[in-house]
Amino acid sequence: MNISYNWLKEYIDLPLTPEETAAALTSIGLETGGIEEVESIRGGLKGLVVGKVLTCVPHPDSDHLHVTTVDLGGGVPQQIVCGAPNVAENQKVIVATIGTVLYSGDETFTIKKSKIRGQESNGMICAEDEIGVGTSHDGIIVLPDSAKIGTPACEYYKLESDYVLEVDITPNRIDAASHFGVARDLAAYLANQKQQTWAVKKPSVDNFKIDDPSPAVTVTVENTEACPRYSGITVKNVQVKESPEWLRRRLEAIGVRSINNIVDITNYILHETGQPLHAFDLREIIDNQVIVKPLPEGTKFTTLDEVERTLSDRDLMICNREGGMCIGGVFGGLASGVKDSTTDVFLESACFNPTWIRKTARRHGLNTDASFRFERGVDPNNTVYVLKRAAMLVKELAGGQITGPIQDIYPNPVQNAKVELSIHKVWSLIGKNIPVATIENILKSLEINILHKNEQGWTLEIPAYRVDVTRDVDVIEDILRIYGYNNVETGETLKSNLSYQTDTDLAYKLQNLISEQLTGYGFYEILNNSLTASAYYEPLSVWPKQQCVALANPQSAELDVMRQSLLFGGLESIQFNRNHKNPDLHLYEFGNVYSFLPDKAQDDNQFAAIREEFHLALWLTGSNAENSWLRPAEKTSVFELKALVENVLLRLGIASKKVVYKTYSDEIFTAALSIETHSGRKLGVMGTLQKPLLKRFDIGAEVYFAELCWDALMKEHRNASVKQQEIARFPAVRRDLALLIDKKTAFADIEKIALQTDKKLLREVSLFDVYEGKNLPEGKKSYAVAFILQDEDKTLNDKQIESVMSRIQKNLEDKLGATLR
Repeated sequence: MNISYNWLKEYIDLPLTPEETAAALTSIGLETGGIEEVESIRGGLKGLVVGKVLTCVPHPDSDHLHVTTVDLGGGVPQQIVCGAPNVAENQKVIVATIGTVLYSGDETFTIKKSKIRGQESNGMICAEDEIGVGTSHDGIIVLPDSAKIGTPACEYYKLESDYVLEVDITPNRIDAASHFGVARDLAAYLANQKQQTWAVKKPSVDNFKIDDPSPAVTVTVENTEACPRYSGITVKNVQVKESPEWLRRRLEAIGVRSINNIVDITNYILHETGQPLHAFDLREIIDNQVIVKPLPEGTKFTTLDEVERTLSDRDLMICNREGGMCIGGVFGGLASGVKDSTTDVFLESACFNPTWIRKTARRHGLNTDASFRFERGVDPNNTVYVLKRAAMLVKELAGGQITGPIQDIYPNPVQNAKVELSIHKVWSLIGKNIPVATIENILKSLEINILHKNEQGWTLEIPAYRVDVTRDVDVIEDILRIYGYNNVETGETLKSNLSYQTDTDLAYKLQNLISEQLTGYGFYEILNNSLTASAYYEPLSVWPKQQCVALANPQSAELDVMRQSLLFGGLESIQFNRNHKNPDLHLYEFGNVYSFLPDKAQDDNQFAAIREEFHLALWLTGSNAENSWLRPAEKTSVFELKALVENVLLRLGIASKKVVYKTYSDEIFTAALSIETHSGRKLGVMGTLQKPLLKRFDIGAEVYFAELCWDALMKEHRNASVKQQEIARFPAVRRDLALLIDKKTAFADIEKIALQTDKKLLREVSLFDVYEGKNLPEGKKSYAVAFILQDEDKTLNDKQIESVMSRIQKNLEDKLGATLR
């Protein structure tokens, strides 16, 4: 959630800088992930100063240019060539000095020292549109005589930058999902830090009044379980138009797009108070009657995004006499929203049942600012205040008359919760005897009332907006976060257990071993969510979507199934890193994958059809090393991936002779190898990912991927045996062959035939050069292959060596059509 620093200061006298505010919020449980400066004018008018035109004469070689000298307050006047028709002596003007960057849309322009038709120019005298303070280009800006020479333009225009704090709200702290809510928490923090009362300034609605008492819209709530409270008011004769600049800037600073003054007011109030609002076009409320109820199962309804949705009879709808107008608390309808032609509006401020809203939002795959708050619980006792605040803003910014009495359906008012608190329990859980007076002050700053005190404890009244505080431990947590976690000292005694227990889990030990190995190779370990989007699996036959383990109540459409592969989480990580200018990546992840096998399902146990496996995945992309004086940058390759996989297998005791690599390709891989044992057990896959797949993640570089089944590797590891032998006493001999072969022939074929030809003396076959290009027959390539021969009992002679090499050469010719170059 984005919080505007300047907006925040409207509700609290804040003596903290943006950085100090972020640190304070983090210390009280509202973790602030980042601070971003937001300039009201792009560039902040940096490099622009107030100057005075001392002289102004016509340019000798132009009929419209003027040569001026301008005093910028630096002592030496600067000559500037200006083409504006209204430039004249003794004017106070805005000057862009050399090096200043000016902005025009997405383009930038840097002011440089130059010659214009032979006359030197050391800057630029600016018009309104050139620096972003207006739209006029009729001439340069002429300032009043009171403007002081040398004053930076940002000071002259009283330009104020804003700072946006990225606050991560935990699910239980919905009371802080607004600027006023954050200000309220900061006031409690400051009151404890400064040891004095620190007030929050809540906007007043004391001047609210009904302009026209004649009846307007009436409201009927048929389902009070789904809608405990519904409030509304009518405002007639409004003018829908563009919002004023202050309102647009407030919304744009936190990333909300301005639409029109009415809609912007509802968004402003939402982010001010945390209470969602909705504005209806009164023309769409048939017979001026609003009915809150579910519609029959299967009813069709078109929402604001022009999508026709099929409703459930558990979706709460805001209806008129003829049908639905809005999915209550989730999303507006296409027909009933405010349009440019709207003249009368009905404002809704309601409290909906969190369970109803959450299930409706998940059913339709919607996640809106309103549903986010209603799902977690809004203050039911705040709807009328917010409604008055909104109606007053509408009247101020759009005109009109507030008509008819406020409609407020609240059959079962929510009472403030009562909690019993023991001071001794506070001390016990916190681990420190905080002074009772300090606890009282913290509770007071949190607007928690102490109704009664006795020896057993205190009776507290919790405000209704704190939906997360229902037990004494919740109150203690609040006391501790305001008091400060860092203020609880570490005790002078230490309790420990001297026994030491080793971890005997072999798979876990080997996982750590491989992690250390990969880290040593320069890899970074990642940890992704095991929940993912079913959309990733829709076009795939490798991992069919119907084999995804679906969630019964997903949080969103992006997290609706369990992952069948580690692939997509890694691609999301690569996309994130590349977007942050980090393209060279070596990543690995250990994690579970899940698949649903319908043929194994049982009537009484659907979980029997779910297969869970533990996998290891590796991703390579970008370069191995950055370009430097020592060596140029070197791109990663699929061969590097294969070597890394083989090293992992070797570290687990699975020698290369025990596995078989089979080539294939599918919708995931352009070219791939399936890694299997001789008995047919599949250990994993590796290869080069398809470009269309990478394009879905906006990745414009090759990515090499391997995924190994750790469970299968552990079975092979248990069967692995360690053998030892003496170091050979007699030297090995190397012979090389340059072979001309078909392009389709793989080195594995050559290696297999060679090893089958001689099993006694031939120890190793390796490929050390590949050539495809000029001076070769069409469809051919050249392999340079090294053969290592060795006898354990004696030194090889030329006759033995030639015999083995002749047989190898002949078999390669007969079986592969290979010839010597």
